[in-house]
Amino acid sequence: MTSTTTRAFAYLRVSGRGQLKGDGFPRQKAAIEAYAKKNGIRIVQWFREEGVSGTKDLENRPALQALLIALHADGVKIVLIERLDRLARDLMVQETIIGDLRKHGFELISVAEPDLCSDDPSRKLVRQVFGAIAEYERAQIVLKLRGARLRMRLRDGRCEGRLPYGTKPGEDIVVARMRELKGEGLNMAKITKLINSEFKPRTGKRFYPANVARILNKSVALDSKKTASLVHPG
Repeated sequence: MTSTTTRAFAYLRVSGRGQLKGDGFPRQKAAIEAYAKKNGIRIVQWFREEGVSGTKDLENRPALQALLIALHADGVKIVLIERLDRLARDLMVQETIIGDLRKHGFELISVAEPDLCSDDPSRKLVRQVFGAIAEYERAQIVLKLRGARLRMRLRDGRCEGRLPYGTKPGEDIVVARMRELKGEGLNMAKITKLINSEFKPRTGKRFYPANVARILNKSVALDSKKTASLVHPG
């Protein structure tokens, strides 16, 4: 890298919406800025891929599309990324993007592993091995999560979504009151009206008849399940 200031674009990516407020973007940006400062590079534009999986191809990467358009229009020839897996986790997608950049005369620099981006056969082999490892690790994580969800579903009958009403502290009292009113023969509209005068829902301002009916149905189903387990212990 020459000592004169060189213009470059920078590309950041996090794969999940839940990561947008985490340290993914700040960490990537800090690493890229440190490399740019050390090597006399001026970053003229940042491209952020927010909540997009690294296995997605170009058609599903809006920030990467915008980056490529800017490269062809602006005269910038260098793209900085933190690591190659930020460009893509899938090995085929990774190599396709790298090859496309090279074909048009653009240089990609992974600041944590700059040598891996060269076209030397040995470096290309190492890059592909690293990409394959990252792809394998991702597949393993997916399988482990899927297995954990299956175990929870077999054990508890559910594993995702909001906790059923009645499972949080204090909610059992509300459910008990609903069941008491239902036992007195009141219809859903009357039960809901009385419940709203005595309690507040988990979210929102009031209970609705459909919510109350759903809570009662789940409560009865849970009791049936408990009864069955006592009669036929597993």
